[in-house]
Amino acid sequence: MDDAALGDSSDQDLLSAHVAGHPHAFGELVRRHRDRLWAVALRTLGDREEAADAVQDALVSAFRAAHTFRGQSAVTTWLHRITVNACLDRARKAASRRTSPVDDTERLEQLLEPHESAEAPAERQDLHRELLTALAKLPVEQRAALVLVDMQGYPVAEAAAVLGVPTGTVKSRCARGRARLLPMLAHLRGATRDNSGLGRGRNRTPGASVPPAAEPRDPGPNDPAGVKGGGGRA
Repeated sequence: MDDAALGDSSDQDLLSAHVAGHPHAFGELVRRHRDRLWAVALRTLGDREEAADAVQDALVSAFRAAHTFRGQSAVTTWLHRITVNACLDRARKAASRRTSPVDDTERLEQLLEPHESAEAPAERQDLHRELLTALAKLPVEQRAALVLVDMQGYPVAEAAAVLGVPTGTVKSRCARGRARLLPMLAHLRGATRDNSGLGRGRNRTPGASVPPAAEPRDPGPNDPAGVKGGGGRA
């Protein structure tokens, strides 16, 4: 496969090309999916730096484990599963040293989507802040399920594949998470539904900001560190 054909190749073909030694196939795969992986990580962890590190961990893992992919799910599902697992690992490790992942104005401003932070009405920003504050109080497993199903719009079956749990577990986690959110957000029920932040369909904000690349470390052509900070398709 030559470089000119990368953009027209399927995800699975790109992964196969990477396994076969193509130096740029994995980078193209990252460019396609990094924004969505970043959005999931940021909403799950509630911390910009932690989310960036989790995505980087996930990409390195995917880079190294590409040969284990058997095509039993979509490549994007496989990538999301690795990313969510990286987020859950980081959240569990951080639990003992962090009492509230979203507890200050600066952190909340970071979590707002760029277009909302700069231009959205104050009411929408306030609703988003309150939603994120409440979401951060949920157990991380419930939070991850709600992020995938209610914020990213994944079908329950696909969210279950990403999380590596039965569909019934996803439904249970979502139900428990919503039940815990309800009293925290009850005062918002009179607000416009469009401002609630939940149930907006998959990739509600495809332009989610991705942190800039780290300083180059002179990676080789196949070094996954070279993909950190990649954004959407060039």
